[in-house]
Amino acid sequence: MSRQAQEPILIWGAGAIGGTLGAFWARAGVPVLLVDVVREHVEACRTSGLAIEGPVDTFTQVIPAVTPDALEGIYGRIVLAVKAHATEAALEDLAPHLAPDGYVLSAQNGLNEIAIARRVGAARTMGCFVNFGADWLGPGRILFGNRGAVVVGEIDGAVRERTHSMHALLRRFEPDAVLTDNVWGYLWGKLAYGAMLFATALTNESMADNFADPARFCVFDRLGREVMHVAAARGIAPVGFNGFDPSAFAPGSGTAQSRTSIAALAEFNRHTAKTHSGIWRDLAVRRRKTEVDPQIGIIARLGAEAGVETPAIRALVDLIHDVEEGRRPQSADTMQRLIDTCTSPSAAAPRS
Repeated sequence: MSRQAQEPILIWGAGAIGGTLGAFWARAGVPVLLVDVVREHVEACRTSGLAIEGPVDTFTQVIPAVTPDALEGIYGRIVLAVKAHATEAALEDLAPHLAPDGYVLSAQNGLNEIAIARRVGAARTMGCFVNFGADWLGPGRILFGNRGAVVVGEIDGAVRERTHSMHALLRRFEPDAVLTDNVWGYLWGKLAYGAMLFATALTNESMADNFADPARFCVFDRLGREVMHVAAARGIAPVGFNGFDPSAFAPGSGTAQSRTSIAALAEFNRHTAKTHSGIWRDLAVRRRKTEVDPQIGIIARLGAEAGVETPAIRALVDLIHDVEEGRRPQSADTMQRLIDTCTSPSAAAPRS
């Protein structure tokens, strides 16, 4: 048996994504060690157990857990599952614990693989795409609202023995998990969907109700097109998932296609116990900063580098900052500001 098969998988960030993965793996007999900065959560996980709640499954699993300052040892597999804006700080803390022949898997939203590769090296970075719905409810409690796509792949497109091994592990959580040679395609597809989810968080209505509102179609259509235009300029071939069709927003596509895709998103989100995004929860419940800058703001930066204008993306980032800082409420009026940007003559189509 290999060293990595015997040692625990280190999950750095035991919230909605990391905690759900860890609980399922631990229940299946896979050695897991959780690392989290919330001491009460760590204590609950290692003593009374981490409770998974919701329509998908309900169980409680005791899992070894520590805070970063108490972690010891070297690990070959580290799953990074912190919020995107916590990535840099987490990498500084975890890097001394990563084996020379080990790797970090990014189970996050955004393009965090770029930051990971910069810190620990491209050869020690593995990409991952997750779209299942989960929320951290409090110490020792996570809502698993719905299943969704889970994809793993190397950032250089190769498929190695370690890639197959991680794919097998992810299938113990999600039987339909995919191994891909185009993980960037999935990540860019999720960026377009993620931009739309940030827009839904400008109101207190559900994701499904936002997607189903005809007056807001222009927002989701415009955001999708800006992200896909930047992806095309960078030579990325985005991949669809769970009803989201990136090609419906690609340069040259018509609104009939995007309307169909957005209607599919409304239907997909209508059948989940997770009615609102984690972004909405950050703003409305936890009253904390979102991932908007590293997850959505980066699109505007990469677009500028490629000569692609992204006025809707930039307006969305500004509005989320306004809500974070208390300058605007989550409301239809705030959403209207974004609608106005998306319907202005200057925003008729992405330009490069």
